[in-house]
Amino acid sequence: MPQYIKDRWDKMTPKLDYGIVIQNVVASINLFTTIDLVTAYQTLIDDDDLFVSYNPETFPGLILKIKKPKISSLVFSSGKLVLTGAKSTEMVHEGVVQMTKILRTVGTKIDEDPEIIVQNIVASGHFNHRTINLELAALWLEHSMYEPEQFPGLIYRLAEPKTVLLLFQSGNLVCTGAKTESQVRQAVENTYNTLDEINAFDF
Repeated sequence: MPQYIKDRWDKMTPKLDYGIVIQNVVASINLFTTIDLVTAYQTLIDDDDLFVSYNPETFPGLILKIKKPKISSLVFSSGKLVLTGAKSTEMVHEGVVQMTKILRTVGTKIDEDPEIIVQNIVASGHFNHRTINLELAALWLEHSMYEPEQFPGLIYRLAEPKTVLLLFQSGNLVCTGAKTESQVRQAVENTYNTLDEINAFDF
């Protein structure tokens, strides 16, 4: 796990037996302007520090990837963007700053502060590698589904915070649907405590 992420999560949850790594933050951005995608593509295509792709016959948006921070973006003529690949919400904001700088260099007029809405955070982790009795968990956890013949993990839908966790017998997990990093932490903490209460951990 990257040290800065591990340190941050350790400070937030020093007594709980689980680890979390944010894998992807997806955010929608509104720049409140219009973007000439043809000009942007023609201007940026020769920039070695960027990856740019634009084929309006197959997809209406321009694909723009930057190296620092390592983020991908779908850019639309309406001034709206979809950012993916960030490892934190801070990285999203850093990516928006870099994207707006790039778009300004191709003549895009941006006068208003961007509207940034985090749509989904995907995180992976583990319960200190404690194995889980998924059959027992499926019996006790409301809003859960476990069909091992079709998928090896248990799907657990939490109402608060509104997230979905994939739980595996190995103790590994995937959390999706969170809007903030604190919601990821809360969802994993709530699930950990519930599994512990119903004795679903094998050791």
